[in-house]
Amino acid sequence: MNASLPDVAAETAPLRLLIAAPRGFCAGVDRAIEIVERALQRYGAPVYVRHEIVHNRFVVDGLKAKGAIFVEELDQVPDGAPVVFSAHGVPKVVPQDATARGLDWLDATCPLVSKVHRQAERQVEAGRHILFVGHKGHPEVIGTMGQVPEGSISLVETVDDVAKLSFPADAPLAFLTQTTLSVDDTAEIVAALRVKFPQIAGPKAEDICYATSNRQEAVKAIAGECDLLLVIGAPNSSNSLRLVEVAERMGTRSRLIQRANEIDPEWLEGVNTLGLTAGASAPEVLVREVVAKIGELRPISEETVTTAEEKMVFKLPRQLLD
Repeated sequence: MNASLPDVAAETAPLRLLIAAPRGFCAGVDRAIEIVERALQRYGAPVYVRHEIVHNRFVVDGLKAKGAIFVEELDQVPDGAPVVFSAHGVPKVVPQDATARGLDWLDATCPLVSKVHRQAERQVEAGRHILFVGHKGHPEVIGTMGQVPEGSISLVETVDDVAKLSFPADAPLAFLTQTTLSVDDTAEIVAALRVKFPQIAGPKAEDICYATSNRQEAVKAIAGECDLLLVIGAPNSSNSLRLVEVAERMGTRSRLIQRANEIDPEWLEGVNTLGLTAGASAPEVLVREVVAKIGELRPISEETVTTAEEKMVFKLPRQLLD
């Protein structure tokens, strides 16, 4: 009989919940959502949005309820309708086509992504071929590669890809990176590029955005103490997937969830310390929803572990300021 008492005690003991900070929305996501909301106020519904404004179903559904209509391509936008381009950026041809059709368009591209776009243009103007470190098919990669002429940029996803590159040793090359990559993975790939092509030009400052870096550092700060780490984010969210990977590299079991109802109570069996964070497209309301759900399953002792303070704010497009 007494042998079962430790198990009972373990089940009723408060679960230590470590919540990472920074987490959730970044300045680029805040700006993108506000652009759609202000466009709805200015133009009235419907306002069209090309692709998900950010990678979060809760956010997208909330904007749909207010009158936003999400489409995959510009030809799905009726003549005369306002259209917003997503935070991930679009190929240069998209705003050109929108202007040619006389559409009233707003660009919600994150300014940090736009900075990479400008860098790409400058490198090509300087006569360099760009090696772009990123994930094939991601909207940000498609948008960045669409800023320069076809054939002037090549995608590199892994260190193995670097080994396969066949440019001459003295070829004029430059590298740029997607903003939402793993900091550690990207450092390895860039190091491999510099070894293979010592003359390669790179950006003056890291392309990986401050929010991506900060959220990864926050996970590193708590993962070592956790038996399990939950990451709130969408399966197509690059920065959220990277948070899962960061924890798992530290030997901590990690799961990506979109909402609290995805939590399996069995996950918490044998867990004494649980970590929680959210990708840059996940609102704080979902964090509180998850905390409430965990509280229903176990008594919790909640702690916030802060590794950085974020005060970045991006300006809105001028069309929404007058």
